[in-house]
Amino acid sequence: MKAGIVGFDGVGKRTLFALLTQVTGAATSRVEQMGMLRIPDERLEELTRLHESRKTTAATIEFVLLPSLVKGRADKLDVSSLRNVDVLVHVVRAFEEPSVPHPEGSVDAARDLELMELELTLSDLAVVEKRYEKMKADTKKGRPTDAHELKALEQATKALSDGRPLRAALSAEDRDRLRGYALLTAKPLLAVVNVGEDEASGSALTKKLGLTDWAGAPGFALTYVSARIESEIAELGPEDAKTFRDDLGLSNGMAERVVRAAFDLLDVITFYTASDIESRAWIIPRDTKAAKAAGTIHSDMERGYIRAEVVHYDVLVREGSWNVCRDKGLLRLEGKEYPIAEADVVYFRFNV
Repeated sequence: MKAGIVGFDGVGKRTLFALLTQVTGAATSRVEQMGMLRIPDERLEELTRLHESRKTTAATIEFVLLPSLVKGRADKLDVSSLRNVDVLVHVVRAFEEPSVPHPEGSVDAARDLELMELELTLSDLAVVEKRYEKMKADTKKGRPTDAHELKALEQATKALSDGRPLRAALSAEDRDRLRGYALLTAKPLLAVVNVGEDEASGSALTKKLGLTDWAGAPGFALTYVSARIESEIAELGPEDAKTFRDDLGLSNGMAERVVRAAFDLLDVITFYTASDIESRAWIIPRDTKAAKAAGTIHSDMERGYIRAEVVHYDVLVREGSWNVCRDKGLLRLEGKEYPIAEADVVYFRFNV
């Protein structure tokens, strides 16, 4: 999975990026950076212990941190860096800090969400209008064009001109037709609202910050973090960090909250493979069929798929071993059409 982090100056993008990826050293908000988050996963740790695996491989999210966006300069947005991201992460400021002035002169999370949406919309509109006009001209000259793509471009141009993001205005089929243009408003958008220390738990903030209308928008999700608090927690040992979070009413860490919000937004799940050699977590779209999931591991597995031996993580941990599950008839044999479920532990049998 790949995510692009965007935002205006002074919102805490670099702090969030550093906390998620452990990559530091960006001296300026004008420098693009890339980093990787190994997704924290207690289930994977338990599978490693249960199988005495020699290697543990967590699922990952690759983050690209873009330079701060300047209002009215959507043309300067480096779309190429966002071309292959699965989700945009917009870091939104909701904390007061006099020493770090906001570019707009005041802190207003709802306004900043609107401003970012406008900048992304203008960036997309410039791309779509250019392509739409060229395809119309080609059609008039009798050159071959894709009628479905032309119609999708027409709809996209109208929606963007009206200020509507494509994630809400176009059908999934039309968004797929325009995928090659890397249109930013067609991508799911996760708003990570960076709040003050006294609001770290994020309780009842959606209404307080005027974000209620955003909360139900298609292809959009909200989550709340306090980068300052998380920076302090990052300096503590595991036990002290847990105590600190408990005192603040935080059930889990920032990485877990951001990951959970991204997974829910993208509707993806985690399944596992486990043995004495390696225990590994894999990310796939929900309802992915077993043969397709096998192809996530290796194309040969999908091509030569025979069957999958499947047991749910909870059952495997409760029974203590793969063999016990097999002896008790708890191990299922599934064909290629079986939809892999969250927390399935799978052994794929294949032949090529």
